[in-house]
Amino acid sequence: MCRLFAMSANEPTRVECSLVHAQNALMLQSQEDQEGLPNGHGWGVADYRDGLPLIEKQTWAAFHGEHFKKTAARVYAHTVVAHVRRATVGGTSIENTHPFHHGKWIFAHNGTVPHFLDVRDQMMPQIDPLFQNDIKGTTDSEHVFYFLLSLRMRHPDRDLRELVAVGLNRIRQWCEAVDPRARIGLNIVLTDGEELAGSRFGRSLWHLRREQVYTCEICGRTHVHHEVGTDYRAVEIASEPISGDPWEEFPDGVVYSVDEDHYLLVESLAKYASAVLA
Repeated sequence: MCRLFAMSANEPTRVECSLVHAQNALMLQSQEDQEGLPNGHGWGVADYRDGLPLIEKQTWAAFHGEHFKKTAARVYAHTVVAHVRRATVGGTSIENTHPFHHGKWIFAHNGTVPHFLDVRDQMMPQIDPLFQNDIKGTTDSEHVFYFLLSLRMRHPDRDLRELVAVGLNRIRQWCEAVDPRARIGLNIVLTDGEELAGSRFGRSLWHLRREQVYTCEICGRTHVHHEVGTDYRAVEIASEPISGDPWEEFPDGVVYSVDEDHYLLVESLAKYASAVLA
C-alpha cells in the first residue's frame, strides 16, 4: 500500500513531529497503518538545500533503529516529501525505494499500477529516450515518474497540475485496456521544490492547510522561525491524518497543486478526460 507525506510552506518548517512524534506519525504508519498493514519495505525523506534535492533512503522499516528519527530531526525546509513502502511491484532494494529523483524533481507514489508489465509495454515508448536509461529499478512508480517527466520536458509551459492529470488519465486508459476490473492506485506527489502537484486516485489521501504560525500540540513549540511581517502559509498532505489537527480528506479522483502563494488548488481528473497534449 505504502504511505506518503508531503509539505510545502512559504517559510522553512520542521516536520519532525509529523514524521516521528505525532499520534499517527509516518514512522508509526510504517509499523501499522489504519488498514492494519505494515509498510516496512524501506523509507525515504527528501527536502531541498540550496535548491537541490537532499534525499536519505534505506531499505529497512522506518520504525527500526534511530536512522529515520535522526533524518527527520534534521529536516528544516520549504518542501519535504517522505515515504514508507509496502512493496507490491518490484523487490526490496534501494533502487526501488521512494522518493525517486531526477535533477530537481522528486516523486513519491502510493498505489499500484495493475498488470504492470503489460502496461509498461504501452508506457515505455512514451518515456523520452533521455530518461529511459535513468530508470534504475523495477517499480511501476519509477516508470510513472519518468513518464510524467517526459510530459513536462515536452510541454514546459503547461500547468504542472494539468500535465499530471493528462498523464495519469493516460495511465488509467492503459490499465483499463488490459483489465477493466483491476483496481488502480495512483496517489502521487511530484515537485521540483518550487512547484508541487499530485493526485488522489484509488487510495486514501488527506490535507491540512495552515495560514498562520501555530504551536505544535505534540512538542509545544512552533515549527518555523517566523519572519515578522510575513503571513505564514503551508500545506501538508498525507495518506492518513497525522495529528489531531483539522485534516480534510481529498475526494477520490482529483489532482491538486500548491500555488506560488501556498494555497491548495484541487480539480477533478475527469475535467481532463478528453485533454490531449500535442
